[in-house]
Amino acid sequence: MTDHDDFAVKTHALLDTYGDLMLSLAKASIVYTLDHGEPAGVNLETLPVPLHDIGGCFVTLRTHAQLRGCIGSPEAWRPLATDVVGNANRAAFHDPRFGPLQSEETQALDVHISVLSPSQPFAFADQADFFAKLRSGTDGLVIEDLGKRALFLPSVWDQLPDPQKFVAHLKIKAGLTQDHWSDTFKAWRFIASGCGAKWADIAPLP
Repeated sequence: MTDHDDFAVKTHALLDTYGDLMLSLAKASIVYTLDHGEPAGVNLETLPVPLHDIGGCFVTLRTHAQLRGCIGSPEAWRPLATDVVGNANRAAFHDPRFGPLQSEETQALDVHISVLSPSQPFAFADQADFFAKLRSGTDGLVIEDLGKRALFLPSVWDQLPDPQKFVAHLKIKAGLTQDHWSDTFKAWRFIASGCGAKWADIAPLP
């Protein structure tokens, strides 16, 4: 079993057990900021021990199937529960592509949490080898070149199933040209497991 296979098994089990609670944490974080105008804190002592473990996630918000905010941690650096709460706040109120979320928007929200595996260096000989090894529909991808960097979650394959278009859009996101290639081009890949629900279907915290 590879490291990614092991991650997938463990994370699926985590989400099966605690996915609903993680979504409740994300919703409560957004509600708290709407009500109080500041980020919510996290009391780990009230939460299950597995959510204390260091973990990285992205929180994605959509309204009417359109992106409304997406912020996350490419690398794990704090307890997973803390990361969920913090990234929910940032996705709702600090994504620079959108204005702060307003209360009247919440009922149309879909909330999705992606838990990321550690990223692994992507080794390739040239551009053709890069595309030959890229796993369409599976790989999350980080690219870097010329001091510019960007990340796509595996879920982006749903909108961009063609590998050439997937990578071209990621290069544009990084501030590179869509046909950019150089000997200094670097990439890392990761996998993600997630859970999501409509706002109205997410239970409040107990």
